[in-house]
Amino acid sequence: MDNLTFRYNILLVEGLKITPQSTYPAFVLLLISYVFIMVSNIGIVTQILAEKSLHQPMHILFCHLPLNDIMGATALLPHLLRDILTDPSERYITYVECVIQAFFNHLYGTTSHTVLMIMAFDRYVAINNPLRYPTIMTNKMMVKLSAAAWGVAIVLVGILISLSVRLSHCRSVIQNHFCDNASLFKLSCEDVIVNNVYGLTFTVVLFSSSIGWIFMTYLKIAIVCLKGKNKATNSKAIKTCSTHLAVYVILLASGFTVIFLHRFSAHSENRKLSSVMFHVIPPGLNPVIYGLQAKEIRQKIVKLFRNKVNSK
Repeated sequence: MDNLTFRYNILLVEGLKITPQSTYPAFVLLLISYVFIMVSNIGIVTQILAEKSLHQPMHILFCHLPLNDIMGATALLPHLLRDILTDPSERYITYVECVIQAFFNHLYGTTSHTVLMIMAFDRYVAINNPLRYPTIMTNKMMVKLSAAAWGVAIVLVGILISLSVRLSHCRSVIQNHFCDNASLFKLSCEDVIVNNVYGLTFTVVLFSSSIGWIFMTYLKIAIVCLKGKNKATNSKAIKTCSTHLAVYVILLASGFTVIFLHRFSAHSENRKLSSVMFHVIPPGLNPVIYGLQAKEIRQKIVKLFRNKVNSK
């Protein structure tokens, strides 16, 4: 391999700084986490798609969340598991693979917000306009909401990554444990002000839109609940919304932690750890929260488990 090929096509990933004594425990912990994420999320999606009684807008829209979690975990964890067992001087990745990984990592974070936004809209319509809910949340509407959630994320992330791919690069080391947009444009010796401006605008718009939308929908839901006299209906609405809100708060806290630690170079290892947790905690907790809180899903899972036990 000549230097030119190495310089432009093969990159060295800095990776996590793990002591030799912690290598295998860290590998086993991440492997267990990845297996749990895959099994639980695939299980939830399979259960919803297999049971006709669960073919409701709320559950169908929720399917996008575990699918996105599977994508996010797969974009990072397999590469990270490989790198943990690889000597730091041999943690190579091709430039094309790095770009693909960066795209899917950012797509995961962005789609997490857009999917939770359309789920909030579903809850808003169900509680504020229960009589019109069947006519509003039609199959056509669900397709539009789903397309919007993924389409907006793909376009925004596509522009973000394209701005970095257009740059020539004079460095060959990814100063991170995985590829993201910042890692890509830091490879360049060109002026990256456009990348920084778009990246900052992208983050501000995404978070402000997400927080604003969730706050507005839940404020209107709270007003309806306070004005309503049916305690049973209000209790059901609060229980349903609390599940969605819990998932959103976990996502928000995980995302803000990564962004906050980006501002402090002295905490680079803590930042790396927090970004790993961003790909582990929400995907691991989301199916548990929804599986336990959503009555219909919980009943189907319990029934399936009992049938398997009785069959033995």
